[in-house]
Amino acid sequence: MNVIATSIPGVLIVEPRVNGDARGFFTELYREARYAGAGIAARFVQDNLSRSERGVLRGLHLQNPNQQGKLVTVLRGAVLDVAVDVRRGSPTFGRHLATELSEENRRQLWIPRGFAHGFLVRSDSADFLYKCDAPYSAADELVLRWNAVGIDWGCDDPQLSARDRNGSTLAELAERLPRYEAA
Repeated sequence: MNVIATSIPGVLIVEPRVNGDARGFFTELYREARYAGAGIAARFVQDNLSRSERGVLRGLHLQNPNQQGKLVTVLRGAVLDVAVDVRRGSPTFGRHLATELSEENRRQLWIPRGFAHGFLVRSDSADFLYKCDAPYSAADELVLRWNAVGIDWGCDDPQLSARDRNGSTLAELAERLPRYEAA
């Protein structure tokens, strides 16, 4: 497996080893010791799977105070996946990382706690797998508006849920955002 550090410390792109031949392929999506050795020492407690159509944008979501770290990948299709640093006091506060995850590149993205997360479907449809290190908590969920931090989604009119369309700006969420804790 290859681990790529990104421009935002803590956010990692993971390229699992894929073994393929004329019959298809095999890849190991997760092995605790291997990922811990690469800097992802999370204990995953919940897996989620979503299917979305082309042009659907899900996000930007986070939880606080019961935060979640997420290891995400696309099983079918392609998405533009985005992590936004929303930790108050962080040197990279408000910055985002965007990368393509697809069934072709088999990449994964590690999104640590303290980041908002979202994705836009670029293929006809996409099956998206989330491994989460804490359970979902509706009472702790915050929604950062999809167009609040200057992300170039490559789509001017995405399909959004009412919740995502009516998300908040960083300023509106300021008192509810997690605090940065230097390592």
